[in-house]
Amino acid sequence: MNQTIEEKNKELVLKAFDTLFNKRDYAAAERYWSPNYIQHSAHIEPGREGLFNLIKSLPATLKYEAGTIAAGGDFVIVHGRFSDFGLPLNWIAADIVRIKGGILVEHWDVIEDEATQEQSKSGLPMFGDSFTK
Repeated sequence: MNQTIEEKNKELVLKAFDTLFNKRDYAAAERYWSPNYIQHSAHIEPGREGLFNLIKSLPATLKYEAGTIAAGGDFVIVHGRFSDFGLPLNWIAADIVRIKGGILVEHWDVIEDEATQEQSKSGLPMFGDSFTK
């Protein structure tokens, strides 16, 4: 069965994020991120090196979990959780990436601290189907 471009792009982003954030395989990650990567995040220095340097500066315990993922044309949005990276609260993020020629070329994000069950006015978790401990 042939994959659509959206399915291929979603698979690419999930592999890229796992390679960089969880496996911390920087050489392999270079295959996924353009050397001319454009970074719009307020938390990350410019370019691919800015992203890689940020990850290198975080504790080895950093974990990324992908949740809902959607794609349209050259864009992929993934809703995920960053945990165990040295701050008191996990981050829930919506990462938006643009793909061109099979690599990530541009990135935007929306990040917020993960609420506890006591803090959640909706009574529902921000990520997944249960609250973290």
